[in-house]
Amino acid sequence: MSVTRKISAKKQRAIEILLRLKQLYPDATCSLNYETPVQLLVATILSAQCTDERVNMVTPELFRRFPDAAAIAAADLSEIEALIKSTGFYRNKAKNIQAACRMIATEFGGEVPRLMEDLLRLPGVARKTANVVLANAFGINMGVTVDTHVKRLSYRLGLTQHTDPIRIERDLMKLLPQPEWENWSIRLIYHGRAVCNARKPLCDRCALADLCPSAILSEKPLSSEPEGLAESVQEAIN
Repeated sequence: MSVTRKISAKKQRAIEILLRLKQLYPDATCSLNYETPVQLLVATILSAQCTDERVNMVTPELFRRFPDAAAIAAADLSEIEALIKSTGFYRNKAKNIQAACRMIATEFGGEVPRLMEDLLRLPGVARKTANVVLANAFGINMGVTVDTHVKRLSYRLGLTQHTDPIRIERDLMKLLPQPEWENWSIRLIYHGRAVCNARKPLCDRCALADLCPSAILSEKPLSSEPEGLAESVQEAIN
């Protein structure tokens, strides 16, 4: 099979997976609770190495005390730390959140910027956070959000051979239509939580199993980083 035909077949499979995910999770939306772009930015920073459920428990009081960038910028750092402590890595998160909000207040008129290059200048903001904010706050799809679920499932589904989020994102951007980039991520996250979890994926009840090289090849639970299946998966998708 030529390289062009391989890419075309992989694209068709990615689109079919996307269509099934839409049927499985028709009402899937961003799991973080927020009212403004600034609040979404803060919540996304807090979600690193933390569940969205935990973040949603913390942010109501945080946003009640500090509802916008100016308020967070002027806050006592120790107060922010105390409010977000249960999310983990709270000192570094608090420092980045306040520094980002100070930059937003001083350089962007208190409004979260809508350009990827501007967002990436903010402390604590990498492409994952920037993609979440742009897509969900502004409806701008500039990339594919790659969190731990998207990373794991995209590999298992044979849509990437990489484990680096930037390279995974590039692979997915080539396979999926741009308007669907965030839809893909949100629904794949739902599927990762409900079915294709890290330790014991439920392949026997997965609606994507016939499209998944890892499900076809493996009769035992996969690890969260299924590198041991790399050669077999690659053979299956070639």
